[in-house]
Amino acid sequence: MTYMKGYRRPDGKVGIRNHVLLMPTVVCANQVVNRIQQETRGTVAIPHQHGCSQIGKDMEQTHRVLVGMGKNPNVGAVLIVSLGCEVMDAEKIREEIRETGKPVYWLDIQEEGGSVKTIQKGIEAARSLVIQSEQTPLEDVPLSELIVGVKCGGSDATSGLCSNPALGKASDLIVNKGGSIVMGETTEIIGAEHIVAKKAVSKEIREKLYLCIERFEKEIQRLGVDMRGGNPSPGNIAGGLSSIEEKSLGCISKAGNSPLKGVVEYAEPILGKGFYFMDSPGNDIECVTGMAASGVQLVCFTTGVGTPTGNPIVPVIKITGNKLTGKRLEDNIDIDTSTVLGGLETLEQAGERIFDEIVKVASNCMTKAEILGHQEFSINRIGISL
Repeated sequence: MTYMKGYRRPDGKVGIRNHVLLMPTVVCANQVVNRIQQETRGTVAIPHQHGCSQIGKDMEQTHRVLVGMGKNPNVGAVLIVSLGCEVMDAEKIREEIRETGKPVYWLDIQEEGGSVKTIQKGIEAARSLVIQSEQTPLEDVPLSELIVGVKCGGSDATSGLCSNPALGKASDLIVNKGGSIVMGETTEIIGAEHIVAKKAVSKEIREKLYLCIERFEKEIQRLGVDMRGGNPSPGNIAGGLSSIEEKSLGCISKAGNSPLKGVVEYAEPILGKGFYFMDSPGNDIECVTGMAASGVQLVCFTTGVGTPTGNPIVPVIKITGNKLTGKRLEDNIDIDTSTVLGGLETLEQAGERIFDEIVKVASNCMTKAEILGHQEFSINRIGISL
């Protein structure tokens, strides 16, 4: 059994990081949260543009993301900051996160008497939460506790040839150890969805996957737009990808050969073991945010032309199959699999190298995105603002 270093939470889940999360419930609270974060070592913040003027499924999704971020086992404690008149119910968010047993503190700007007083009280509360969080011991835990998101962005021809299939080999190793893999990007399985569907363990799961594709295609038709030019992106095309189908065939190889155990909505919790698909946009930041909110503790992100992005609470391992990108963006790339194209190693060997890196990062080794402070966060939006 392979072990990693982790933090056991009161609800039994395991985190591979021990963040104190500062969470604005609405865009109006962003600056207050940012100032608290600037003054408090050991905290991370998730400023965002949502939280008000939303209704229906859009409001529910924002709520689900915020709760999921707070519940993620990489988070040891949470400070919520609300304005007081937004559509997000801060008290409900607090109570749902509290179900995990972790400390959760809530401040309201209008109740506290404005920004300055809230910042002062927030700094005091955040420092107290950091002290509490630091008491959680780091211990050996089985790799079966790990949920890994697999994502690609800035893809080129090398993505489908080596970095994605090499990650697929690592994905199979994770599942074989009893862990879980989550693949997203509904837009980037179009044209290859039938191959993913064949892996489904039941008719219900297979039909749910097809429904995700159908919903997206109907929305594109309703808008009367052509997704080409947006996906594949100009960078994808310049990198040698000719169509969405070609891109999708490379994209789906990230998940390896494991059976598809379930299909979840954006930011819905991953409750089982094995390979899961999350209905999400192809947009890098929105997709990784949804994965983090679903409970993923780590993301493996392949890129052909290169991208520096990370996440506030989830370490992101950057993998390329492009030798030039590996050299040009050395500050951002953790693993270069172009050795496969050069005949220096097999896909299996590259996959084992990725697997070893996953275990290292899951045992407190920092990724380059973490070292550089990349903490990008963005919630997917469904509808119009009111």
